[in-house]
Amino acid sequence: MLNRLAPFMFVLLWSSSFIASKAGLRDITPLLFVALRMAGCAVILVVTMLVSGQSWRPLTGWRWFHCAVAGASLNAIALMAPHAGMLLAPAAQIALVQSLTPLLTAILGVALLHEDLRPRQWFGLALGMAGVGLVVGHAAFENASRFQGLALAFLGVLGLVFGTLYFGRFCRGVPLLPGATAQFLSAAVVSGLGAWVLETPRANWTDSAFMALGWNTLMTSLGGMALYSLMLSRGTAARASANFYLVPGTAAFLAWLLLGERLSDLAIAGLVVASAGCWLVSARKRGTA
Repeated sequence: MLNRLAPFMFVLLWSSSFIASKAGLRDITPLLFVALRMAGCAVILVVTMLVSGQSWRPLTGWRWFHCAVAGASLNAIALMAPHAGMLLAPAAQIALVQSLTPLLTAILGVALLHEDLRPRQWFGLALGMAGVGLVVGHAAFENASRFQGLALAFLGVLGLVFGTLYFGRFCRGVPLLPGATAQFLSAAVVSGLGAWVLETPRANWTDSAFMALGWNTLMTSLGGMALYSLMLSRGTAARASANFYLVPGTAAFLAWLLLGERLSDLAIAGLVVASAGCWLVSARKRGTA
C-alpha cells in the first residue's frame, strides 16, 4: 500500500514546500532558511538513532561518505539555489523549472546506471517535458528580471539530478534511518557554510516563519525525502524522479487555493499533459508487481 501511495504523498508534500517557503522567506533569508531546516532534520534524526538504539554500522567504510555526498546534493544544493531564486521569481515558476529533473535523470540514468526505459516511458518523458514547456517557455520570457531566479532554480535541478543518480549508484543498500541521518548532517554543514559565506543571515521570528520552517522541516524534508528515498530504493531513478512532473501543477493549485494566486489556463493544460507523461513513465508492464 505504501509503495502505491508514496508517489502521491511525495508530490503533495514537495508541492506544499514551495508555498511554505515563499511564506517563510518573507522573514528569513533563503540560505539561512535552508540551513535551519537541515539542522532541524539532522537533530531529530540523530536523537531518533540514539533513542531507538539503531546501529551506525551500516555507515562503515565509505558508505558514510557516499550518503554525505548524496545528502549535500539532494538536500543542500538542490534547495539553496531555488530558495534564493524565489526572491526573484514566483514559487510556481521555480517549481516548473524543477520539473526538468525527470528528463535529465532518465537520460543520465540510462547512461550511468544502465537503467532500462521502454519506448512508452521515453514517450512519457517527452510528453512530460512538453507539459512543462507549455508554462516554462512562456514564464521564462514573460519578465526578463526573473531570468536569474529561474537560472538559480536550474542549478538546483542539477544538484537534485546528481544527488538522485549518486544515491542510486552508491546508497541503495544503506538502511533508511542511518542513511538519512548521514545525508542531513552533511546537508546541514554545507547549507550552514553557504549561509555564512554567501549571504548576510537575517531572521524575523514571526508565527508564519515558525510555521513555514516547521512544515518544511518535518513534513517536506523528513517526510518527503523519506518517501523519495523509498521510491529510489525500490525502483529506477527515472521512475522516482518522474513524479516531479506533477509538482508544478500541484504547486500552482495550492498557490491558488492558499495564497489566492491565479491558476492560468496554460498551467492547467501543462498539468494535464505532464500528468499523462508521469503516468506513462511510472506505469508497470502488465502482469508485473
